[in-house]
Amino acid sequence: MKKLFSISGVLGALAAAPALAQDGLEVIGRPVDGAMGFQPAATEVARRLQWLDGLILVIITAITVFVTLLLVWVIIRYNRKRNPESATFTHHTPIEVAWTVIPIVILVFIGAFSLPTLFYQQEIPEADVTIKVTGYQWFWGYEYVDEGFGFDAYMIGSPATGGNNALTPETEAALVDAGYAREEFLLATDNAVVIPVNKTVVMQVTGADVIHAWAVPAFGVKQDGVPGRLAELWFKPEKEGIYFGQCSELCGIAHAYMPITVKVVSEEAYAAWLADAKAEFAGTPQSLTVASN
Repeated sequence: MKKLFSISGVLGALAAAPALAQDGLEVIGRPVDGAMGFQPAATEVARRLQWLDGLILVIITAITVFVTLLLVWVIIRYNRKRNPESATFTHHTPIEVAWTVIPIVILVFIGAFSLPTLFYQQEIPEADVTIKVTGYQWFWGYEYVDEGFGFDAYMIGSPATGGNNALTPETEAALVDAGYAREEFLLATDNAVVIPVNKTVVMQVTGADVIHAWAVPAFGVKQDGVPGRLAELWFKPEKEGIYFGQCSELCGIAHAYMPITVKVVSEEAYAAWLADAKAEFAGTPQSLTVASN
């Protein structure tokens, strides 16, 4: 999708449709300095993935501890000083059976939990909102498929919005004008994806030039956008707020400057934003029927 509006249009949009959806929204999906762990899960997909990660962490930690203790025991028990005459056998059937069967059991156990989660991700439900997202070097293009309009989203501070990819006083002022804090630099975009809370959103993901990846950690989604192919992901956000993501596939020199901003709003706020967005971003005009004599 080509640029739908000029830089002046971008600046105008900051004060128009996206700003409407931001009022009163909590910033939820933002990295926190010094923190550990995942961002708060805002969807069932993310919650399942985080639970599965915790389960696998417990399993691999137990395996690591067991192998470490086993190595320590072997080093102490069978060193040359304590065991001057080493054994000469070459096979030990019970041990060989054990180290074959036990890993199989562990993998089957993990699969019993991971496969349902994978199927849950991959089975795309019927959408309440369908958005086509196209990755470009280096910005995102969004099309609200059922609403007949689209827009581009650039990082606030990128050259396309009058910046230079640096947190200058001008960029900080632009962030404040758009309703963001300086901590949201490299995360906030001039136009955000706005979606209603508790509605199923299907994103159709592709790339226009090279491979990009649309990823929002709080939603538990990441999908490569491959030129010439159309992939899908879905999520159902459960809490209003502002969430951030990034292009997660190395796509060139400005890869680090392709953030994703998603605003989850109430149905009423979404309807109001949608009406303004159709006017702001030139929604597809309806065809006219001319009556014949």
